[in-house]
Amino acid sequence: MKAFIAASLLVSLCACSSLSDRPYPLEVVTSENSSERVRFLVMHYTAIDFDRSLRALTLPSNNPVSSHYLIPERDDPSYPHDELKVFQLVDEHRRAWHAGPGKWEDREQVNDQSIGIEIVNRAHCHPPMEQTKAGICFFPEFDREQIELVIQLSKDILARNPDITPTRVVGHGDILPQFKNDPGPRFPWQQLAAAGVGAWYDDATVIRYFDQLSAATETDPADSEREFVGLLAAYGYGIDPKDYTETDLSLYVSAFQYHFRAWKVDGEIDAHSHAILLALIEKYFPENLPENYRTGTMPETDG
Repeated sequence: MKAFIAASLLVSLCACSSLSDRPYPLEVVTSENSSERVRFLVMHYTAIDFDRSLRALTLPSNNPVSSHYLIPERDDPSYPHDELKVFQLVDEHRRAWHAGPGKWEDREQVNDQSIGIEIVNRAHCHPPMEQTKAGICFFPEFDREQIELVIQLSKDILARNPDITPTRVVGHGDILPQFKNDPGPRFPWQQLAAAGVGAWYDDATVIRYFDQLSAATETDPADSEREFVGLLAAYGYGIDPKDYTETDLSLYVSAFQYHFRAWKVDGEIDAHSHAILLALIEKYFPENLPENYRTGTMPETDG
């Protein structure tokens, strides 16, 4: 079966006829009223080894899933090659089934508008106990050579898909925090951003906002929460600023922290998380920065 799957990967997954093959006269007039289909790049971890991942992503099942690419890791006994390589499973022009009902920006059919990369990493979570409602997760480090492949592949994808801006390189947990947390807290988002893949904040800007927020002793916590949720939505997260629950808030704050403050994921809004979000908004969506930050004014302080 392994040989069959490996051989099948060498076969093109779609056959596209050229315009000259059409059995009717055709003239092409390019319209200016169009856009690229691909808007997002979504990162995942597989939670299982290479062999099981390849089977799950390519063979029929009762719960069919797929992605455009699969990237193995070293020291995986199920990986049959000496050299790490990128495996393409679905042509980029076709829809892979990797994002589920995920939402980002104003888009809800993320599968229709994205390219998905599955990265072999055996992270796993023990389900919560009924008594405590709390679970426990284990997140192994990603393979250094594997991440280099992720970066090379991602840069290649970005070069072909100019609508994937830095804030549109996201994790599965960013677009579907109700059910997913991959690629998890050990995924090196900062390293990717430094290589030109995805978004990251500037430390000095975070410090500036942290100092401002820490000094604002008269700020109403409810107002701060509403501001934070509005900024999450402005950045791209699918939370509704006008209609969200405490559970929604905790899930989306945790998703944000998994991506941008992975060393402390607690689902709680604090000055550090708030400052990081403000720094990201200033860098990528300055028009959405609240007026009091743009003018340099802050709520009344006691000093």
